[in-house]
Amino acid sequence: MPEFPFLSFVEGFGWSALGVVVLLAATFAMAQVQKRHSVIDTAWGLGFVVIAAITFVTSAETSAGSGDDVRRSLMLILTAAWGLRLAGFIGWRARDGAEDPRYEDMLSDAPGSRNAFALRKIYLTQGLVMLFVSLPIQVAMYSTGPLGWLAWVGAAIWLIGFFFESVGDYQMAAFRNNSANKGTVMDKGLWRYTRHPNYFGDAAVWVGLFLVAADSWPGILTILSPALMFWTLANKTGKPLTEKRLSSRPGYREYIENTSGFFPLPPKPGRGASS
Repeated sequence: MPEFPFLSFVEGFGWSALGVVVLLAATFAMAQVQKRHSVIDTAWGLGFVVIAAITFVTSAETSAGSGDDVRRSLMLILTAAWGLRLAGFIGWRARDGAEDPRYEDMLSDAPGSRNAFALRKIYLTQGLVMLFVSLPIQVAMYSTGPLGWLAWVGAAIWLIGFFFESVGDYQMAAFRNNSANKGTVMDKGLWRYTRHPNYFGDAAVWVGLFLVAADSWPGILTILSPALMFWTLANKTGKPLTEKRLSSRPGYREYIENTSGFFPLPPKPGRGASS
């Protein structure tokens, strides 16, 4: 079994944590200027890019040598492609400058200072989650030994996830930009096969990154990171909150009955499967 440079990994993790702190501090400052904390949604994808970039550098030279160059490069490319696309899309979607209702509801009950509450409940929480979810990326970059078949399976699953997330976002954005669709249900394109192609795609991206990490010891130990993302998207803040918000929309009940809730499946006959 190849030796894993644990002490070097811990040091690199510290640098990644510092990078996240700097990014979130800049994001908080931007939130004060724009008077909305939803700017942190744009920083979410960027945070993983920052972690991947820092880890790519710190894993190049360690006391036990360096991580495998192919694995390091693959992880950097996959993470950067996902994170930059997501950040760009969310930034474009929020270009009107309005506060996200989710954060407004959360901060409306803040005891005392809204900013102090936001730092604890939003920024600190997201920073810790970033560092935990990104463990497969960090561990993989320090792992030695050549890339095996499991890593390429992971890259293929990442590609499927990236397709579903990016195409699903594009299709929904085009749907919303058409005024004729106001108040109706999006049930075309990828949205015919799953009610949440973007969330399914995001989950698949993280499963793929985990498999790249699990190809070499001790990447398998980071399995809780993609599990957290999967659970959050499917059962916590992703799918459930979206469906609660849309539950009163005409036709949405039929859409739920005819369309898979998360994994892409052929639609059942009915209005939710219109072409």
